[in-house]
Amino acid sequence: MSETVRGVIARSKGAPVEIVDVVVPDPGPHDVIVRVQACGVCHTDLHYREGGINDEFPFLLGHEAAGVVETVGDAVTHVAEGDFVILNWRAVCGECRACKRGRPWYCFTSHNASKKMTLADGTELSPALGIGAFIDKTLVHEGQCTKVDPETDPAVAGLLGCGVMAGIGAAMNTGNVARGDTVAVIGCGGVGDAAIAGARLAGAKTIIAIDRDDRKLAWATEFGATHTVNASTDDVVTRIKELTDSFGADVVIDAVGRPETWKQAFYGRDLAGTVVLVGVPTPDMGLDMPLVDLFSHGGALKSSWYGDCLPERDFPMLIDLYHQGRLPLERFVTERITLDQVERAFDAMHAGAVLRSVVVL
Repeated sequence: MSETVRGVIARSKGAPVEIVDVVVPDPGPHDVIVRVQACGVCHTDLHYREGGINDEFPFLLGHEAAGVVETVGDAVTHVAEGDFVILNWRAVCGECRACKRGRPWYCFTSHNASKKMTLADGTELSPALGIGAFIDKTLVHEGQCTKVDPETDPAVAGLLGCGVMAGIGAAMNTGNVARGDTVAVIGCGGVGDAAIAGARLAGAKTIIAIDRDDRKLAWATEFGATHTVNASTDDVVTRIKELTDSFGADVVIDAVGRPETWKQAFYGRDLAGTVVLVGVPTPDMGLDMPLVDLFSHGGALKSSWYGDCLPERDFPMLIDLYHQGRLPLERFVTERITLDQVERAFDAMHAGAVLRSVVVL
């Protein structure tokens, strides 16, 4: 039997979000219903509300979530009722060309639920990143559920569902930060600070945090930054080189995603260094650079999708590190809010007042 629950939707471009009744259908053979316990407010949700992803309104927002499996389809084998899970938007298919080449972190046909959640009048909802978790219960594919230690605070665990995993993975998976490396991170919001935490876990000797906000730079030091640079007063490339014996950093991570910050990352790295773009640019942005600079600098220019993670590999490992006291995930949770405070959380995000607002249900 279908069930009606509360959910937060974006009905049209730029309009304030609404709490509405959402109909959750019975799961298909490989689907599960998850009772959501917590869901972070991610910048991607704001992109959906603003029409920056696509125009398939209305959207059921929320995707950075953790909860308990409540109902499973009759062919589900991956999880069981009662499992505590983190939701992920890369349920690898195992069949696409990326998976078959041994690169499942690039999976091009990730699984989603076989049915649509709807409004009471039957209007189909587009779940954010195939999840839609600003809701009491959500319908997802079994592969979108990763079982982790049930003793974990849901507000902390859910952060791995998107932003924190993107940042940690940008450093550890995409950037391949190694012990003794020098690392610079441009943009010290949730993703950037997670990249700093990932670089620290990997053993980087120098971690340079770069932002225009002294409050964010102070947060960055809590996650492991050894040096800070205020981009509003200092030349970023000059300061990176001053802090790396004039060479530039081995890895520079752009967690902002603008042409000017990407150029800072490019020119602030060592000659054979790596640039990792994890901040998401908008479609109208472009670059104008001398081609000879791309040739003469060598190294690697990478983009990082979801931190190039494999949820089944990375989520349990990072939760274990959290419980060991080696990964301070709890510091990302700035505030705990209710469903009716999501719009206010977007305002706080714009103001740079939070690392993460987390909806707790």
